[in-house]
Amino acid sequence: MLGSGPDGLPTTEAENRLGKIGPNKLDDSKKKGIAGILLSQFTDVMILILLGAAIISGIIGDVTDTIVILVIVILNAILGFFQEYRAEKAMEALKQMAVTQARVFREGIVHGLPATALVPGDIVLLEAGNAVPADLRIVESINLKIEEASLTGESNAIDKIIKRIDTENLPVSDQRNMAFKGTFVTNGRGRGIVTATGMQTELGRIAKMLQEDETVTPLQQRMASFGKRLSILVLFLCILFFVISYNHSIYHLNLIIILMVMMNISF
Repeated sequence: MLGSGPDGLPTTEAENRLGKIGPNKLDDSKKKGIAGILLSQFTDVMILILLGAAIISGIIGDVTDTIVILVIVILNAILGFFQEYRAEKAMEALKQMAVTQARVFREGIVHGLPATALVPGDIVLLEAGNAVPADLRIVESINLKIEEASLTGESNAIDKIIKRIDTENLPVSDQRNMAFKGTFVTNGRGRGIVTATGMQTELGRIAKMLQEDETVTPLQQRMASFGKRLSILVLFLCILFFVISYNHSIYHLNLIIILMVMMNISF
């Protein structure tokens, strides 16, 4: 299925596949950095409204409301910042698990190559002390044991086999004829044929989950939508009240009083 053989891939074919598939590494294109994470905490509509309310409170001299609003905004930003920052740190930890070098069988010759150059169909040699550079289907196992705690949490090394397993949708821990990127060989030796690289590996799947936006429930989606509509309605009423009150002297209201009433409406 992978178009390979006992002698591995021809060099030209491997280069062609690398050009099509891309390097065997985890993608961190969505990395925001500390400044980006911090700024993203202040882009929500409700947060912007609260900041506007804090500014107005400061203008009219209501120091207490200003402090309370700013404390709420800052606490929300701190919480959101640390949540996203931990996710980026986890992503960096996954990248550090990547292997820099691998022993690859191509055209019947063993080559020492950067792990980023691996492609599906490559035959990789494994021995005790090696980190697995990609997801592999084991084709030779001589007392081969691999520790997969980074993926499964299982502390005991797993004996690897070469026979076919016909059961579908097996969890990673039960796929004993596979070796996965980021795991470590603790005993024996063997070889495997690369089935997935980069973000298509099990490790890459975890990286994708870390990079994805947090999943929200239907109720949360409806509440967020309702909050936005309510915010727009309140802002419209505040502006309408301000214009009417300021242009009709019959109410004898000065600007400070109008702003105070607007603040009450918004709260």
